[in-house]
Amino acid sequence: MTMDNPTPVAVIGLGSMGRALAEALLAAGHPTTVWNRTPAKAEPLVDKGAVHAETVRAAVESSPLIITCLTTFDDTRSALEPAAAVLAGRALVTLNSGSPAGARAMADWATGHDARFLAGAVKNVPSAVGLADTLLYYGGDRSVFDEYETTLKVLGGDTVHLGAEPDLAALYEMAVGAMLLPALVGFFQGAAVVQSRGLEVSSMVRYAGKWLDMIKSVLPVYAQEIDRGDYTDAASSVNLFLAGAAHDEDLAEEANVDTAWLAPLQELVQRAAEAGHGDHSISALTEVLRKPVRMAEFEPTS
Repeated sequence: MTMDNPTPVAVIGLGSMGRALAEALLAAGHPTTVWNRTPAKAEPLVDKGAVHAETVRAAVESSPLIITCLTTFDDTRSALEPAAAVLAGRALVTLNSGSPAGARAMADWATGHDARFLAGAVKNVPSAVGLADTLLYYGGDRSVFDEYETTLKVLGGDTVHLGAEPDLAALYEMAVGAMLLPALVGFFQGAAVVQSRGLEVSSMVRYAGKWLDMIKSVLPVYAQEIDRGDYTDAASSVNLFLAGAAHDEDLAEEANVDTAWLAPLQELVQRAAEAGHGDHSISALTEVLRKPVRMAEFEPTS
C-alpha cells in the first residue's frame, strides 16, 4: 500500500523495542493495533493513536501484517498460539533474538499455519528505530518483503532482504553480535584502568571511538584474507598479538584490574602460533576457530 493508503499493522510485544516499532509506525500514519501480555504497556501507545487489542487473536485479525517483538522464537510461538487459527494468509514478521535453528523452527510453525513468514533483526537500539541509517535485515519469503518494503522501511531506512532462507537474519545476527561483548568488556577494562589513575572514563570515549573506527576500516581487508584463505600479507601478525600479552599482565598488576577474561583469547592466539600461523595475519585465527568437519556427519547410514 502507498502512504496515501497505509498498511494496517499489528505489533505484538511492547518492550522497549516493540514500543519503538509501534511509535514509528504510528508516526508514519499506519493504523496500528498493539497487544502485550501486560496491557498497561499499551496505554502510552493508545494515547498516540494505537488501538489496543484485548487478545492476541484480535490483534492478528486486525491486520494483514503482523510484527512481533518478543525475546525469543519460543516466546513468539507461545504468544501467538491462541491466534494460530487466524494466521493463514497473513504476513508474519518476527524481530527477536534467537539461533538459526530457532528461526527455522519458527518458520516451520508459521508456514504450517499458512502464514507468510519473514524473520528479521533490528541492528540498533530502540531510540534509533525509524532513522534513515538504522539497519534491519530479513530472511524468508521474498514476496512479503517486496509487498511490505515501504512499511518495513518506516522502522529503519537501511532495510535489507538477505535471501529466501528464513534463518539468515538470525545467522547474521549471531555472527555480527559475537563482536559486542568482547568490545564492551574491553571498554569496561579500559574504564577501570583510567579510573585507577583518578581520571574520568568520559575522557577516553573520543579515543575509543577512533579505535573502533580503525577496527572498522580493516574489516574488509580481513574478510578478503579469510575468503581467499591467504594470510601471508600480515599487517598485524599473530606473533605481534602474542607479544602483547605480556603488556596486559603488566597493566593488570599496575592498575589492579582483573584481566582474566583475556586468557581464552590469548590462548587462541597461542594456538594459532603453534599451528604455524605466527607470521600470518591475525585473521588466521579464523582457521583455529573453525572446527574440523566430522566425517561421520557425511557417512551414509546403513
